[in-house]
Amino acid sequence: MPAITDGKPRPAYRTAAGRLYVGDAAAALAAPAMRRWRGRVQLVFTSPPFPLCREKKYGNLRGEAYAEWLAAFAKPLAEFLTPDGSIVLELGNGWESGQPTVSMAAIKALIAFQEAAGLHLCQEFIGYNPARLPTPAEWVTVRRVRVKDSFTRLWWLSPTPHPKADNRRVLTEYSASMKRLLQRGTYNGGNRPSEHQVGHQSFLSDNGGAIPPNVLVPPQADAEAVLVVANTGSNGAYQRACRAAQMKRHPARMPEGLAEFFVRFLTEPGDLVMDPFAGSNTTGAVAESLGRQWLGIERDEEYARSSRARFTALPARAA
Repeated sequence: MPAITDGKPRPAYRTAAGRLYVGDAAAALAAPAMRRWRGRVQLVFTSPPFPLCREKKYGNLRGEAYAEWLAAFAKPLAEFLTPDGSIVLELGNGWESGQPTVSMAAIKALIAFQEAAGLHLCQEFIGYNPARLPTPAEWVTVRRVRVKDSFTRLWWLSPTPHPKADNRRVLTEYSASMKRLLQRGTYNGGNRPSEHQVGHQSFLSDNGGAIPPNVLVPPQADAEAVLVVANTGSNGAYQRACRAAQMKRHPARMPEGLAEFFVRFLTEPGDLVMDPFAGSNTTGAVAESLGRQWLGIERDEEYARSSRARFTALPARAA
């Protein structure tokens, strides 16, 4: 992955809860200035460049080269984690050039990353975005032989099989049917079609919300789902600030709801969250709004500078 900067990490800016460095991620993680953070990061949450067929402005590799590049970050990132820390990688799908077939690069890269540091795969998540454009266009809208690709995978890994996590921090609103059940106070138990016996008590306890599934989708009627804000807005605070200052906007901005889910789920207030591919620094802004500390690295100086706009009107969130 070609570096846009000289590789040596330089401070871009600091906020009340974090700091962003400009530099190539690999060089920055190995720099003496970063040693003080090793063993202190509770969550690495990041979306590295995807192994796409077409080259993007922010740079991306393909195929075996991508797997080798990503795997090289496994050990360095693991060294920054606390003993019960986590790494969450968002990896999008890629397609084989000139073919209506899915590239295996992302899956191979995940396996190479996991094996390089001996990490445990704690759980797989699907981030569904129904507002994504119908791509790949050649096969979806022109030849009509595929349906549109509208999700990314998020892989939760850890050096321990028991990382810090609490799903009570990400409970969702009960469905309408569950609310009626709790209000009624009775439940007809018995065997499910799978012959699993469902106890009365487990279905009649109000635990303050529903345990979310590992498919993160926009809320629907009677669906126990986590809200993931679609990345379609052209008038968000970050975009408005960049336009006003005539700064370069990052073309692949992460939905804030996606970062918020994992920051809540895998950390507590005061914990340190890191993003070595910060981009527009969604991770840092969300972490700070939730009372966490944060640390970011972004190799493009213009993207780093414009990401500061996220902190000008930081929304207040309950920790």
